[in-house]
Amino acid sequence: MKQVARNLTDGSDGFLKGCRYLLYDRASLFSEDFRMILKAAGVESVRLPVRSPNLNAFAERFVRSVKESCLDRMVLIGESSLHRATAQFVLHYHQERNHQGLDNKIIRPELSPLPSTGPIRCRKLLGGMLNYYYREAA
Repeated sequence: MKQVARNLTDGSDGFLKGCRYLLYDRASLFSEDFRMILKAAGVESVRLPVRSPNLNAFAERFVRSVKESCLDRMVLIGESSLHRATAQFVLHYHQERNHQGLDNKIIRPELSPLPSTGPIRCRKLLGGMLNYYYREAA
């Protein structure tokens, strides 16, 4: 785990480059040495409270959505394709998808109010895996 911490905080291509915090659970893998390496790199380690299974439920649901809707359906070649795919998915997730909490309305519709006439267009992301249908103004 010390090597993992060094890889995470690597100055040139570490995953935690530019990050201030790392949230982690109470697994014994995250030893004092692990936390010291993070601290030396300027990353504050925040340990989750005991018996808090739903503490990070929103993040876990987002990770599940990314995996099921995007990453499990793709063959990724290298880190750059992973970054490109997740960036496009995040754009779709935060702006173009229907949200059940909003009565299945679009989170941020491009046009408001939505026109009821005009040709229907489709914007495809991730090679057609994610689709966003909209009407152009007449």
